[in-house]
Amino acid sequence: MSLNVHVMPQRADEPSGGSAPPARTGFRREAIIEEAEGAIVLRTVSQAVARAQALSRKFTAGKAGATVDDFLAGRRRAANVE
Repeated sequence: MSLNVHVMPQRADEPSGGSAPPARTGFRREAIIEEAEGAIVLRTVSQAVARAQALSRKFTAGKAGATVDDFLAGRRRAANVE
């Protein structure tokens, strides 16, 4: 299960609660929350991407045809046959 979270700071001069949207401060962080082995893991988007890339390398290492370039080359070959 994953949940995208947008964290925006509250300015000191804004009242707590209410229905007004937070002021535009230029500060915005996104995070991914994952449940893993009975714990909750909070990762930045950059960390989640790096983890996905590492897993991809782990499972595709040494396998022929496992790169994006190989996939695209195969699609081009198939398109030329049609």
